[in-house]
Amino acid sequence: MKQLKDILKGISYHVLKGTDDIEISKIKYDSRKVEKDDIYFALVGYTADGHDYIKEAIKKGARAIVISKIMNITEDVTVIKVDDTRLALAYASANYFDHPAEKLTLIAVTGTTGKTTTTHMIRDILSQSNIKCGLIGSQGIKYEDKVIHTNNTTPESYEIHEAFREMLDASITHVVMEASSQAFKLNRLAGIIFDLGVLTNITSDHIAPGEHESHAEYVACKNKLFLNSKKIISNNDSEYLSDVLKGAEVPIITYGVKNNADLKVSHINLINDENFFGSEFTTIGLIEDTFKTCMPGEFNIYNAICALLVCNSLGVDTRVAKEALTTIKVRGRMETALSTPKFKVLIDHAHTEDGMRGLVKTLRAYKPKRLVSVFGGGGNRAKERRYDLGEIIGGASDFCIITMDNPRFEELSSINQDIKVGLDKVGAKYIEIPDRADAIKYACVNAQDGDLILLVGKGHEEYQDIKGVKHPFSELEVIEEIKKNLK
Repeated sequence: MKQLKDILKGISYHVLKGTDDIEISKIKYDSRKVEKDDIYFALVGYTADGHDYIKEAIKKGARAIVISKIMNITEDVTVIKVDDTRLALAYASANYFDHPAEKLTLIAVTGTTGKTTTTHMIRDILSQSNIKCGLIGSQGIKYEDKVIHTNNTTPESYEIHEAFREMLDASITHVVMEASSQAFKLNRLAGIIFDLGVLTNITSDHIAPGEHESHAEYVACKNKLFLNSKKIISNNDSEYLSDVLKGAEVPIITYGVKNNADLKVSHINLINDENFFGSEFTTIGLIEDTFKTCMPGEFNIYNAICALLVCNSLGVDTRVAKEALTTIKVRGRMETALSTPKFKVLIDHAHTEDGMRGLVKTLRAYKPKRLVSVFGGGGNRAKERRYDLGEIIGGASDFCIITMDNPRFEELSSINQDIKVGLDKVGAKYIEIPDRADAIKYACVNAQDGDLILLVGKGHEEYQDIKGVKHPFSELEVIEEIKKNLK
């Protein structure tokens, strides 16, 4: 139990009803999870407004309610008015868990692409350097042997501070996390000062309803990280750098492949043989050495040198980082799931236009005899994205198999028809196999010598979202079944 006035310390608020001199059990922002003596924060979302569920929260035992809209609440509870309940939740959560962020070394990675891979690379290098590091991102909250599922790339502020507290109590010293633009827009990271703020890149993706209204807003949200970091590590080849880093008055260390940078790649060698699929690259500047990564493509070289620079800034021995990079894999991110003398299968989560363009361009650079792509489109998403999906992947592939992704509440036939518009525009060769497992098996059974089979869109996901139900599905499990048959 904590005093309400202590939970609200540092927050500008008005007590409209009751008193702040009471004890509170836990913080909740989901009315369905409220229990006796909790405080309920009414958050305003894109599709739901927490103010509509105040009565439910009170019935379940909420002792205090935090609102940003004037409400007629007649029940015997304390009512607190703030300007922004999300902002208040962020500061209240830090207070509730006794500010664990201040006792950890925090690394936040933001960017349109590369966040997941880069954070995992950093975490794995630090771990191999005997530095206990936790991770928060699109694949969940991870520390020691624990994996906690999250609904967002960057969770709500309460989950973030709760994770910080649990990690601190488990003797974790460092945390690396994906910092999405949505997290800054929704104040999930408000009040946190990061030891290192990292920029992978910035493009014009994520400008859509429910995401960002304009490119300017998108950039402004990213900029918040660098105004709250003690040091910045930035991709010097990225666009919009001056806008993203505007107002930052801390040391900035740069990396790159094309432009001059503090850490620059001087030579790249792509490797595609039976025993290794990836890249070898040489760096000059702050680190002068040659490295190998089993994650293919130029964009993974960007991720690797970013991770190297972060770990170098944290005092990691380059020899340890070099050894770690040769074996690091990130689930569902350019992951070589199957390698045979005849063909290889790669899994990737790419679903944005830039991500897909980079993906197929990368694999084309390895000069496969055929690039075979297995993919589908997400339901309840803009049709233009599906047209682009067909055009981008179809234009770069020798053969396509269109199938199911996450149809959500749309019909699969309608989604695939949109994809075919893009495929037909570029004259792509394709077939349609609705069941994704069958599509993957077809690609492998009918593989030709030198094929590179690319599974696009699902990545690390372990479900298919159909009519509001998440049905268990893992591409890696399908591949494991295929491996058994091959043996």
